[in-house]
Amino acid sequence: MATTLAPETVWQRLGIPRLTGNGRFVSASLIDSLGTGLIMAFTLVYFARTTSVSVTAIGAAMTLARLLALPASLVVGPLIDRFTPRRTAAWGNLVSVVGYLGFLAAQSVWQIVVVVFLVQVGHTTYWTSSSGLVVLASPEDRRTSWFGFMTALRNTAMAIGGALAAFAFALGEGTALNAIVIGNAASYVLAATLLFLWRPPHQEQQADETVREAADKTVPEQADKTVREQADKTVPEARDGGGQEAPRPRAGYATVLRDVSYSLLIGVNATLVFGQMLIKVLLAIYIVDALKLPAWTAGALIVVNAVLVSLTQTLVSKRTEKARMTRAIMLASVLNAAAFGLFAILYVTPDAVTYAGLFLAMAVFTLAEVIAFPAVETLSVSMAPRHIRGRYLATYQLSWTVGEIAAPGLLTFLLARGEVLPMLFLLGLSLVAIPLLLALERRAHTTTTIGERA
Repeated sequence: MATTLAPETVWQRLGIPRLTGNGRFVSASLIDSLGTGLIMAFTLVYFARTTSVSVTAIGAAMTLARLLALPASLVVGPLIDRFTPRRTAAWGNLVSVVGYLGFLAAQSVWQIVVVVFLVQVGHTTYWTSSSGLVVLASPEDRRTSWFGFMTALRNTAMAIGGALAAFAFALGEGTALNAIVIGNAASYVLAATLLFLWRPPHQEQQADETVREAADKTVPEQADKTVREQADKTVPEARDGGGQEAPRPRAGYATVLRDVSYSLLIGVNATLVFGQMLIKVLLAIYIVDALKLPAWTAGALIVVNAVLVSLTQTLVSKRTEKARMTRAIMLASVLNAAAFGLFAILYVTPDAVTYAGLFLAMAVFTLAEVIAFPAVETLSVSMAPRHIRGRYLATYQLSWTVGEIAAPGLLTFLLARGEVLPMLFLLGLSLVAIPLLLALERRAHTTTTIGERA
């Protein structure tokens, strides 16, 4: 395992990792997150103001486009294994550029489907590659801090992007909105260029790049053999704890599906993904319809969440870096369950207590969030064999995508049958993560897949 021996600066004590050699990567991630935050809030209104298509038809077109893009991460996985996450993410940004420029010409439902599909494929390509990019940027013993730092950076940038979108709506019609789209497309060209020019500073990444470049120069039928032979020489993770050659499984999604430990991790992540839908789907309607409080309360809680994540994510990630990742996620799951339980109890409390309780519940929920996601991201890359890490990360990303599609329908279905039911469901689902994590730990005692990181 790589170690970081240089003395810590003030920034490192605050949980900010050393960025030397990774400035282009961080800048590209910042641009991506700003663009994502902008376009999430901007797309529907943009097409409503620049086309004659009804809002209902635009919404249906966007939903269809995203469903069509659902398998994209499974296509991206092999590309990451073949071309490295750095190149794959850069090409994903360029696909997004084509989609954004297509916004300018889209005037019908089918054209909206096409351009939103391209943007979604580009975003999926980048986000599926993003965990691999962190691996390229970070020493192994600093991955959790890096994941925490990138989470804080992305959340902050996406919030700024959303605010810019809200400001853009005030600019009016036509030219101003088109200028925003063109500017966003140009920023993604810059992000792609930065990724193409970035050279990861650590030995593991240099070895990966060398292997891929050597494979590119061989004839196609020899490329896979070259990668395997070079990996045997340069990848210490290809060997087991006893120093003997570990048998190399077939490089395909069947390998991922047969990996019970990774399936358990994906199950754990699914519980966390559903929990995150509190903010995206449930919070506002629960506060207004169930608790009978004004809508501004939900907005204030969302701001509290965003601010707390931005201010505490790096510090919390640094504190959990030396901990067992499974235990950190267990703690986060318990905190999530406590937060959802508190949200449910507030259904029967007086208004004065409810207001205070909502902010307490959001603080507990946010603490769970900042503990859980760097830990689960660290496990997702640590448990994935390097020669097919892209396929593993693609499957992991798919759990996010499926959860984000399934959660709104399920949570609103429960809400229609009982105003507290969604909170109780999320409470129970959070607790389900604990036996899954215990099973993952038991398997860790009999395999070296995740080693001490579990």
